[in-house]
Amino acid sequence: MPLILILVFAGIGGGFINTLAGGGSMLTVPVLLMLGMPADVANGTNRIGVLFQSIAGVKGFKDHDKLDTGAITPVLVIALAGALVGSLAASYFPVVWLEYALLGAMITMAVVMLLRPDVVMPDEGTIPKHLTESPGAAAGLFLAAAYGGFVQAGVGFLLIAALAGGLRYDLVRTNALKLVCTAAFSVIALAVFVINDQVAWVPGLILAVGTVIGAMLSVRFAIKVEQRTIKWFLLVMVVAAAAGALLI
Repeated sequence: MPLILILVFAGIGGGFINTLAGGGSMLTVPVLLMLGMPADVANGTNRIGVLFQSIAGVKGFKDHDKLDTGAITPVLVIALAGALVGSLAASYFPVVWLEYALLGAMITMAVVMLLRPDVVMPDEGTIPKHLTESPGAAAGLFLAAAYGGFVQAGVGFLLIAALAGGLRYDLVRTNALKLVCTAAFSVIALAVFVINDQVAWVPGLILAVGTVIGAMLSVRFAIKVEQRTIKWFLLVMVVAAAAGALLI
């Protein structure tokens, strides 16, 4: 029973963080490792929670009319293409290269959020751009997805930068589209882990119960608070993730 509660509460925390910002796996993966799982199995098992949390978050935002359904197809096309390229590149390049790149991106993102918050927090009423209108945003989304296909950890921050900074979505709608992408990534990644027998289903599904609860709570929080509050939460998580990366 104590282990079940630990998994559920870790899932709630991870689901809440991942839905509103990113970096929730910094909480859930260590818990799975504490249960004695090898790193690859913990990584694969964690994807169950990420998948269910993403689906729950997408549904929650859609129910509150915060999901731009018209943008799903073009965003997914670019995101999945990037993820495919990233997953293929993982066979040829050392992971540490992209880990340094992510660290630099997160530090830059934190500085920009402090000095120029409008870059990642468009003014209220700003009309989002279509991908066809912004080649730079499309390129940013592709690169973020390529990183996700290569490593996954921290991809939520890069997707937020591309969707909010490039396409000018507010942070609530940004997170809704971000979860569409992470759900798609998780389906592909989970299939690979299942084929390689690197998923522990029972703890993974228990963790998923928590991540779904966390995602639902996070959606309600995001809908009720001002966007500035979400920005500060995002900033704290970016700094925490960067600090964690530096300490590892």
